[in-house]
Amino acid sequence: MKLNERSVAHYATCDSPADHAGFLRKRVERHHHHAHHHHATSYQRRWFVLKGNLLFYFEERESREPVGLVVLEGCTVELCEATEEFAFAIRFADAGARAYVLVADGQAAMEAWVKALSRASFDYMRLVVRELEKQLEEACKSLAACHKSPRRSSSSGRKRHLSNPALLPLQEKPAILENGYSTWGSGGGVPGGAACPDRDGGHVKPPPL
Repeated sequence: MKLNERSVAHYATCDSPADHAGFLRKRVERHHHHAHHHHATSYQRRWFVLKGNLLFYFEERESREPVGLVVLEGCTVELCEATEEFAFAIRFADAGARAYVLVADGQAAMEAWVKALSRASFDYMRLVVRELEKQLEEACKSLAACHKSPRRSSSSGRKRHLSNPALLPLQEKPAILENGYSTWGSGGGVPGGAACPDRDGGHVKPPPL
């Protein structure tokens, strides 16, 4: 893959949010020429920044340019057996590709890095988008089915039933009569004396509220 070095370096240090960042120790293997099977292993502490599917690493946290870049495509992230605890590896499907062995500071940091790196590839994101599109399509279908079913009559009936209790007290109060007069009038609460019975058989109108 051909990358524009200046653009990539700018992207690594610009203000765009990082998906994950932190210190990791990167394994460095130095092969000795005089012994083919002997190699010395050492670890470099580097500041790693994950943005999208690009894993940058810097000499220091404040460094302005990355010293390396790992493009996270066609790779797997897995825990690995190493002399160091909390080690994991980024391995590529290509047989000739180099594997990166990294060591976190603790169990929680290691799990967070493995999770973040496993989700970083475009292949993974494509699968997530497909699954979300599928769920959205199913949700739209079920919503359309709900709108088609006749539920209006039951809902309007429920509303009418709920509004009835609010009307009951107004209908009951004027019906209580004592000798043809309203009980509201007998207490002297009506301005201008007791309410007078009207023409309809002694029923009186309630006073204004």
